[in-house]
Amino acid sequence: MAPTPMMAQYLRIREEAGSALLFYRMGDFYELFFEDAEVAAQALDIALTKRGQHEGRDIPMCGVPVHSAEGYLQRLIRAGHRVAVCEQTEDPAEARKRGSKAVVNREIVRLVTPGTLTEDALLDARAENLLAAFHRVRDEGALAWVDISTGAFTVAEARDLPPLLARLAPVEVLVSTDFEAAMAETVETAGATLTPLAPSSFDSTEGEARTARLFGARDLGGFGSFTRAQIGAMGALADWLEITQRGALPLLRPPRLERSSGAMSIDAPTRRSLEIAEAQGGGRAGSLLEAVDRTATASGARLLARRLSAPSTEVAVIRARADAVEALAGDAATRERFRDALRAAPDLDRALSRLALNRGGPRDLAAIRGGLESALILEGVAPMDLPDLLRDALADLHDHNAVLNTLRSALVAEPPLLARDGGLVVEGADAELDEARALQHDGRSVIAGMQKDYAERTGIASLKVKHNNVLGYFVETTATHAEAMLARDDFIHRQTTASAVRFTTPELSELETRILNAAGRAQAIELRIFEQLRALVLDRAPALHATAAALAEIDLAAAFATLAVEGGWTRPLVDDSAAFAIEGGRHPVVERALRRGGTPFVANDCDLGGPRVILLTGPNMAGKSTFLRQNALICLLAQTGSYVPAAAAHIGTVDSLHSRVGASDDLAAGRSTFMVEMVETAAILNQAGPRALVILDEIGRGTATWDGLSIAWAVLEHLEGVNRCRAIFATHYHEMTALAAKLDGARNATVAVREWEGEVVFLHEVREGAADRSYGVQVARLAGLPASVVDRARRILETLENGERGARPAALIDDLPLFSNAPPPPPPAKRAGPAEERLDAVNPDALTPREALDLVYELKGLLSAPSGG
Repeated sequence: MAPTPMMAQYLRIREEAGSALLFYRMGDFYELFFEDAEVAAQALDIALTKRGQHEGRDIPMCGVPVHSAEGYLQRLIRAGHRVAVCEQTEDPAEARKRGSKAVVNREIVRLVTPGTLTEDALLDARAENLLAAFHRVRDEGALAWVDISTGAFTVAEARDLPPLLARLAPVEVLVSTDFEAAMAETVETAGATLTPLAPSSFDSTEGEARTARLFGARDLGGFGSFTRAQIGAMGALADWLEITQRGALPLLRPPRLERSSGAMSIDAPTRRSLEIAEAQGGGRAGSLLEAVDRTATASGARLLARRLSAPSTEVAVIRARADAVEALAGDAATRERFRDALRAAPDLDRALSRLALNRGGPRDLAAIRGGLESALILEGVAPMDLPDLLRDALADLHDHNAVLNTLRSALVAEPPLLARDGGLVVEGADAELDEARALQHDGRSVIAGMQKDYAERTGIASLKVKHNNVLGYFVETTATHAEAMLARDDFIHRQTTASAVRFTTPELSELETRILNAAGRAQAIELRIFEQLRALVLDRAPALHATAAALAEIDLAAAFATLAVEGGWTRPLVDDSAAFAIEGGRHPVVERALRRGGTPFVANDCDLGGPRVILLTGPNMAGKSTFLRQNALICLLAQTGSYVPAAAAHIGTVDSLHSRVGASDDLAAGRSTFMVEMVETAAILNQAGPRALVILDEIGRGTATWDGLSIAWAVLEHLEGVNRCRAIFATHYHEMTALAAKLDGARNATVAVREWEGEVVFLHEVREGAADRSYGVQVARLAGLPASVVDRARRILETLENGERGARPAALIDDLPLFSNAPPPPPPAKRAGPAEERLDAVNPDALTPREALDLVYELKGLLSAPSGG
């Protein structure tokens, strides 16, 4: 049996959609059929039904309402699916002209993938949404990436891809099918979706033409000099955008070539260890980004995330940013005026992108207007004596008066979501629209006015303008006035009844048509005005993008200044020396958490400029890991251009940051905790150069004691003698402290503790010297291990410490009697004393203040009296 016309259309479009789920538009719903319906129903937890049959079998079906489709799209994308959106491209009335059984034309208008989202509801306003493409030509690798929601387009050399992916955190990566198998693990580790494309998509010759077409150019010569691998990667992005956007190409800025030497290199394990953008438990809460974010705008938040992910290594850039922060930190009035203006600034970049893709609405135009109004306020409140970075940013806020004035005069204060909803144009902006609205909303008053005019013109006070479904609007007079009315040339006779005569006029006929068409005319006029405003804005896109970037730059400087004032942070001295001297350094995330509980953070100094390696020993729980991480984060913040949580800081630029702190395994890859530790340590030893900063914690702890000590010893020697980098090396192998006397570039430091009545008190102070023990048994007791286990562990420890190192393990075990870790008998019940008995008899609510004071003296006397028996 042949499929119905609609099913035939669906099957044709379904084949075109390939591996994507097909959202097939039917009226007010997107319908899914066959396997698509089964997959979507399970992923979305919606009902799976049936509709008709195909080839003798029921057709599974499910659907989602068009008005709420964004939420369902988001869930499908997060579940790893791609969605092809098929819309009706023809009015049903037009289809009916071809026959009663004609099917409305439909076509795929968009392929929705993780890297091609633009809607606010599908995006995190404070995070980028990057689509990347990797290509390799012989030994030359390149990565290009774009955020189509903002238009930012960048390409870079990719000698070492994993750290670059870790820094950018793209949501989707395009690779040639030639490299798909080799790239799968790398892309998956970066948390991105891998999208394979045919090798032809990466062809550098065709790629240059495709990329140039995005900008209406003949070639890429005007944008810079790019390698074949870079052109291939950019060409793949352009090809994918053409495929997914179906001709509605995004508004992209010209590609920017990023120099690899301009940013600090931070690999994926280090990013996880330092919790820069995401806490180890997932999400922003508890991360450095969350702790330091004081930005007032979404674009400022995205700029902050970019800066933290790639701190600069260029001293001039770092100082220019710090100058801007210093100026606003010292001028509270200007800082707060800036932040007040910025809080009202919408997201210009994303509004522009949606308008360019024909997914924007009146509210996106209102966002442009709001952003330009904020820019105008900033210009007005800015003082004259600002640093270069702020002055340059303010210069990019100029020259939008024409656009702003047009948007102000045309748009209502709170426009509707969709242009077709109407009501977006302010009254008085267009005379024809005002007339249509008047006819639409005030038709009766217009007719009444015309009736009055006709009555005065004819001298017939009883003349009426009426309406019925047959004649429409007409002029009616009584039969007594028929002769006079029939003799007039300006009234056309329509009908005579027993008691009345009815006429029309050209004006009345025209008015009737206009009233009947007023709603349609009003909508058409508003759509025309919307398109005119949209075109006006898009014509100014490059200047508007520059303004958006300027707003973000000012916002970030003001946010860093606010953070510095709130936290008592200081401006670091950053130069090209090998210095690393921190006075009174603090961990920005830990300090923030402690402050909420009213607990002060113990600040510590760190100097890696003399001996460049610190060997740090001390008990568990004393704060070694915090000390390691805080110094790495202070360095990162300093090179971002921020103030730092310290009393003073002098940092010679660090070109790569490496951290091996904390334990983790990779069971999926068959790697134990120790194997992961060794792989990451190997990467550090092979990559860290003289300008690197390395922090290592407890290397070798995941294997046998002597094996671990040997590895840790050799690693420290390599860092000091071969890598020759600045490093902090924390360990519990106290034997290693002897190395400080043998290595010129190393010194000992320890985290101080105090013992009090058998208890250990953590002072969290880092001092010169070495620890002689780790207090592991005491920490175990604090953790809640049963008393019998703690007591047994203490006795075993004493036996092992008293035994000779060379003693046979069997001999030591023989000295430890079996079953001695049996739980001790419970202590005898304590008999209540006179003070307890007296206190138990007291009702506190019945005591007067005087009686309470007397009771205190009485209890004190009972406690000091000699006990009997």
